[in-house]
Amino acid sequence: MNIRRERRMVGRWRRNEIVLGLAVVIILGTAVYFRLWSIDYSASSFDADLLRRQFDLANREALDESAEWRARYDEEAVKTAQCFSELKQVKESSKKDDHDTGNTIQKLELLQKENMALLERVEALKQELETEKLRCISH
Repeated sequence: MNIRRERRMVGRWRRNEIVLGLAVVIILGTAVYFRLWSIDYSASSFDADLLRRQFDLANREALDESAEWRARYDEEAVKTAQCFSELKQVKESSKKDDHDTGNTIQKLELLQKENMALLERVEALKQELETEKLRCISH
């Protein structure tokens, strides 16, 4: 359930990035439009050429910025994918550790039982040894 929530959060984050990128492009387009709108259209052919160069420059700048935002988005997407894979590995190792801990507890209980049995056997052997010593001394 947490993975679903995390995926939704990443999906929202990606959508927010896309919306932010689109907003920046719209703002840049609006700025270019107002800049062009503010230029006097009754200019000579030189001014039309200047206008065309300014528009081309603005267009290239917008494309460059769009490419920059796309590169940032791609970098963040790669980082997010790496974080998710690391998180998945940590969760899997945590589950494995939990399972191993359960096995370790069972092994510990078994070893404690064996230890108690061996201690009882040692006591019995000590008593048998004492009995044999006493029997040897009495003969």
